[in-house]
Amino acid sequence: MALVRTGAERLAADPSLAGGARLGLVTNPTGVLPDLTPTADALWAAGLGLTALFGPEHGLRGSAQAAGGEADTVDERTGLPVHDTYQREGEALDRVVAASGVDTLVFDIADVGARFYTYVWTMYDLLASAARLGLRFVVLDRPNPLGGAVEEGPLLDPAFTSFVGRFPLPVRHGRTVGELALAFGFDVDLSVVEMEGWRRDMAFAETGLPWVMPSVNMPTVDTALVYPGTALFEGTNFSEGRGTTRPFELVGAPYADRRFAPALAALGLPGVRFRETWFTPTFHKHAGMPVRGVQVHVHDREAYRPVLTGLSMLHVARTLYPDDLRWQGPGLFMDHLWGSDALTRCLEAGDDPRELCPPPRPPQGTLLYGDG
Repeated sequence: MALVRTGAERLAADPSLAGGARLGLVTNPTGVLPDLTPTADALWAAGLGLTALFGPEHGLRGSAQAAGGEADTVDERTGLPVHDTYQREGEALDRVVAASGVDTLVFDIADVGARFYTYVWTMYDLLASAARLGLRFVVLDRPNPLGGAVEEGPLLDPAFTSFVGRFPLPVRHGRTVGELALAFGFDVDLSVVEMEGWRRDMAFAETGLPWVMPSVNMPTVDTALVYPGTALFEGTNFSEGRGTTRPFELVGAPYADRRFAPALAALGLPGVRFRETWFTPTFHKHAGMPVRGVQVHVHDREAYRPVLTGLSMLHVARTLYPDDLRWQGPGLFMDHLWGSDALTRCLEAGDDPRELCPPPRPPQGTLLYGDG
């Protein structure tokens, strides 16, 4: 039995918590009750006035890879129209929402606690649309799988706003989606259906809730734990493990050699060990090529600092392979991931990027669940 009762479970039991007559549910495979019933099915069965479904990046069904969505379609179980929101914002998103005829948007998607994971920015863009269109907005709250006691990394520089960061959050944030919706500060009729039983210091396993992959390259809670640090390698020509069964835990490059793993081990980083390994990605960077690198093994969740670990790994890679490590992605994608150009400037100068990472601190602002 789950120890934590999610906002979705509470709404399915008490439809009056949503209000509104014509509801549009923003969801994906993570939108489930503890028995794995999809939230859309549960709300439909409870008699809520669902009139439309909306999918984020990866789609309502979660079938699309990164930087992809699913085509507009009809949900076969409920018969409701499904609208893809990915790469739609501003007036284009307003047109989609307005055409759906909803008077209330309901958001039920699990986040992973990293600023550059895009689901919270889908929520941000839809909150902006709701404010412009005069709609209500309801967030069905879910746990932050990294817990809610610690934040790590610098705030986003507004000059580097993008779909991997629209608001000044740290790289690893310690807030739930409901708390983020309140922090964004839109002039909109907003309510959060809060969880019951969640504490800020909870590991995800302690919630009793099932882990459902938030996206195709986020298979386990272990993936989410390392993601705020090793996802920074997405901005380089190092493989971050996409195309393997352990994305973001496996990191390497064809040009990495036997020095990489010992150099990382010598740093003595808290809560983590590095195992030398070889892998061959089946797609994405270096597909079909043998890659040498490490697997990141977290042995102490409370001591582990994912952002510090990611910065340290980048520093070692840049120090050992200065002629091979390259920035990659649209523009300087690393700058958008980090939230400023401070990291690329630091690495190019040969400086230690760990100086860019302030000590972990508790989350600030409106907290719905106390200080844990």
